[in-house]
Order: sequence, then structure tokens, then C-alpha cells
Amino acid sequence: MSGAIRNPENRKDAFLASPASKMISDEIISRVVTGEYIVFTGFCDVHVHFREPGFSYKETIYSGSRAAASGGYTAVCTMPNLNPVPDSVEHIKEQLDIIERDAAVNVLPYAAITVGEKGEELVDIEALAPYAVAFSDDGRGVQSEEMMRSAMLRAKAAGKMIVAHCEVNSLLNGGYIHDGAYAEAHGHRGICSESEWAQIERDVRLSEETGCAYHVCHISCKESVDIIRKAKARGVNVTCETAPHYLTLDDSCLKEEGRFKMNPPLRSGEDRQALIEGVLDGTIDAIATDHAPHSAQEKSRGLEKSLFGITGIEIAFPVLYTKLVKTGIIPLETIIKCLTENPRGRFGIDGSDDFCVWDPGASFTVNPADFISKGKSTPFEGEELFGRCVLTVCGGKVVYK
Repeated sequence: MSGAIRNPENRKDAFLASPASKMISDEIISRVVTGEYIVFTGFCDVHVHFREPGFSYKETIYSGSRAAASGGYTAVCTMPNLNPVPDSVEHIKEQLDIIERDAAVNVLPYAAITVGEKGEELVDIEALAPYAVAFSDDGRGVQSEEMMRSAMLRAKAAGKMIVAHCEVNSLLNGGYIHDGAYAEAHGHRGICSESEWAQIERDVRLSEETGCAYHVCHISCKESVDIIRKAKARGVNVTCETAPHYLTLDDSCLKEEGRFKMNPPLRSGEDRQALIEGVLDGTIDAIATDHAPHSAQEKSRGLEKSLFGITGIEIAFPVLYTKLVKTGIIPLETIIKCLTENPRGRFGIDGSDDFCVWDPGASFTVNPADFISKGKSTPFEGEELFGRCVLTVCGGKVVYK
């Protein structure tokens, strides 16, 4: 891409005035000045799995945070499906010690909503609140309405947000991809959209009742967009995220490979269009990766038997830029808001000294062997994408170049 492009954040001057710019090569500075490179606030991902403690063969704070930096991210929020689960002060401090030692960017851990994420007993929300960015049982929906109501009341009193993976267990029926055309044609068990939106509907009602700040993880279907849009119109304190793969792929793209298996699943083209419209009209606040690395063995068992989850943080912006911005579907300004201003504002994460610098004209072919992450499973393998991160600055320090 030749010539200057407009910087939607106007971060160029701030970057050039920052102490970090004095440590950067003249070539990078020159290309920033001319507009060949574009500068954004460091990206913020409020939904990642760095797998440590407990599952470091999949990912570690060390590898995950460096993968994040290479994707332009300077702040990430790590989900609590770990071992031990961060369901006590002792357990979350174990994770915080690793973060202090190994993290290349700002890593903020979630605490669980329930002990062991088992949905049977609430954690000590008041004791955990000073250590956790928010509370979530990600990977599992809280099935009990009364327990979720109590969690919301206590989280509100503690000044914390409830962040929910919404899934009604009784509606899953052993499914593992979307209950749509591909599942029917290939004899797979499907996951119905109602398993997601029915619990969102319940939780939105509870948020309205309790006044608790509520954020919905990785929405994937048109009904979820509609419920959240209407709730926002009523003034409910609710926000939500979706992921790059839900905005750019649907179940017509599926192949019989584990790299296409995630939860929630890729849904229909109609659902994907509804998500795009939700980003455009502000119903969807954030784009989070749900970066969920597994070992090669765990992802090599096909659609039915591979574990849920894909790797995404290193190529998230190139996917969005190539498939949505360059095609004119979503403006760059809107994408950047969903990666920076909106998630940082909602979760109270400062990024004033954080920058990422991109060459939007650079193209590359996705080769998972090149990933810094231990996870190599991506549905975008082999695709040509545009946009290469050339520099990431976190807290005034260069963390990727």
C-alpha cells in the first residue's frame, strides 16, 4: 500500500513524542511520519486463554503474552479455566506471581464466579475483587438463575463486572458444530443458537433487575445481537463482544478439521451478517479473540473429537483488516474502536502509553509454524492477509519489533 492513509485515532503525534520513539529505527519513524505506517493505541483483548497455571503444554503467560505483543496487543484479560481455578485469593495470587515474572504485556486475570467453575457455590467475590479484572466462569454457563442473581448483586456491591459465557447445558444435546446446513449434510450433531441466546436473555433480565454491569462473551448468533440491542435501548448496563472468526466465517466455510471447531461454533451466513450489523451500529462493543490454544494432538481429531478452541491473537487485526476493512464492509475507525477504546473503557484498562505500529500494505500467508503462540490451530491457515505489526510499545517500553 503506497502513500499515506488517515490515522483514525490520531496517535501518530503522541507516538512520535513518546520516549519509546527515541529507541526506534529511523526507517520506522520515517514511515510513521509519511503515513506509510499507521499508529494505534495498543490493542486490548478481554478474552484470552493463556493456560497457566495448569496447562502450560498448551500455552504459558510467557508465550501467550509475547504472541499478543506480536499482534499489537498490550493488554489482555485471561480466563479462569485453569488448574487451580482462580476461585480464591491463594489461587489467583499463584497466577499473578507468574504474570509478574513472565508477562511481556499487561495481563489481567479473571476470577471465577463459582468455586472450581462447577456452578455449585459462589466464590468469595468480596475477597477476590481487588485482584480480579472481573468475574467469569468462561467455558461454562452459570445454570442457576438464583446463583447468577446473587453473583450479580455481590459483584455490583464490590464494584466489579460479571462476564458470562452463555450456554444452556440442557440444550446442547452433545452438539459440537452449529445446528445448521453443514451439520445436517454431513451427519454431525449440532448446537442450537437458543443454547446461547436463552441464557443471554435471562442474564440481561437479571442485570436490569440488579443493576450489575454485565458483559457477554463471544456472541455468535442473530438473536443474541437483537436481545442486546434492545437491552441497551432500555438502558441496561450491558456490553458484549464477538470474535474475528464469527465476523468473517460461517458454517459454509467448515471443513472436517479440528481447526474449525470452537465454542460457540461458526453459525450461519445470516448470523454472521447480523454480527456485522451489530458492530456497525454499536450493539457489539468489542472484538476479542477468544485465543484458545491446544496441542497439535488435541486439534487433530476432526470436528467431532477435537477440543474446542482456536489460536487467534497474532493475526486478529490482519484478518479484520483484510476481510472487513479492505472490502469496505466495516470502516477501519469502527474496528479500531472495538480493539482499543471500547474494551479499555468498559474494563477500566489504561493504554495512554501503549502503541502498536502497522504496515497495512504488507501481505503474508498464514503459516502457523511462524506463530509465537504454542497453539497452531487456525481456520485461516494458508490464507493471504494484509497488515503486519512492525512495533508494539507497552508502558513506554518496546515489547515487540
